[in-house]
Amino acid sequence: MKIAFLSFYNGQVNRGVETVVNELAKRLSEMNDVTVLQSASNSFDTKYKVKVYTTKINWKIKDKATSLRRRLFIDYWSIKIALFTLRTIPKILKERFDVVIPFNGGWQVALIRITTWLYGGKMVISGQTGMGWDEKNNLWSLPNTFVALSQTAKEWSKKVNPLVKSIQISNGVDINKFKPYGEKFETKLKKPTVLAVGAFTEQKRMDLAIKAVAKLKDVSLLLVGGGGDLKEKLAEEGNKLLGDRFEITSVPYSEMPKVYRAADIFTLPSRPSEAFGNVLVEAMASGLPVIATNDPIRLEIVGNGGILVDPVNTVEYAKALQKALGEDWDGNPRKQAENFSWELVTRKYEELFKDLIKKE
Repeated sequence: MKIAFLSFYNGQVNRGVETVVNELAKRLSEMNDVTVLQSASNSFDTKYKVKVYTTKINWKIKDKATSLRRRLFIDYWSIKIALFTLRTIPKILKERFDVVIPFNGGWQVALIRITTWLYGGKMVISGQTGMGWDEKNNLWSLPNTFVALSQTAKEWSKKVNPLVKSIQISNGVDINKFKPYGEKFETKLKKPTVLAVGAFTEQKRMDLAIKAVAKLKDVSLLLVGGGGDLKEKLAEEGNKLLGDRFEITSVPYSEMPKVYRAADIFTLPSRPSEAFGNVLVEAMASGLPVIATNDPIRLEIVGNGGILVDPVNTVEYAKALQKALGEDWDGNPRKQAENFSWELVTRKYEELFKDLIKKE
């Protein structure tokens, strides 16, 4: 099969979506012809083909997801993605990819839908943005298949557009890379240590983790992330409430396995609208119990590998953190993470793609 991934931000940043693209493309390329179309060169070696459409970006411009311009996809970022997508169309028409997976939404899905219709290719959407406006736009673009990351999102997508086939395939984790034993990240924080990983944005609500840990005695908090514009604010609040029990930093993704091994438990107090939360399965694969937001999606992911709580209630949040620190988890987090191995996830995607092509 000839498979193309469109990922505007690949090579520019390395967040959850970019990790998904790399991990899937890497494994699918073992038996298929895979090309990733992106806006900058990767900083790591790849087994798949990469076609770069160099794009200059003004990172000072914020992505205001709730603004009218953003909803109409006429904001700075949507236009950048649309222009990038237009540049990829000649390549897609020439190569006639069997399956094209656009990851950036907005005008991109409409342009790719028209392009694949022209030569009979298939378009698959992976629901990475969560149940909201962007995902509705993706569903209204009439993909051949919509891949929901959870059963909750699958049921939601059927209501939004019952004409589109929806299936459930979660994101994954490299269980050989993320494991309990190995080199650890160096930190001056005293044990026990709570770790929170994610972008420094409103969506992740890292301030709630700071407030909850501040209610505990002799417990440290390590915040690790990249992107977003709240790092200075979080640093100020963390230093004020926790003092020398607090550290905030950013590290390359390649170093993240060491970071997880440096902690005793993991937490992510993100909003319920988050589509998945790759860091949850990375943490569990590393042997850490996770304390996450109590919602249907997190329940599917965490299972018996942690504790779910309403993090807005920082008193109960703090109690959950304390409870997790005191329990014997008997390897349950690792066992839960093994259900999300990239090998299992990739196999499901490959079966989906083969099924789509057979129906031609």
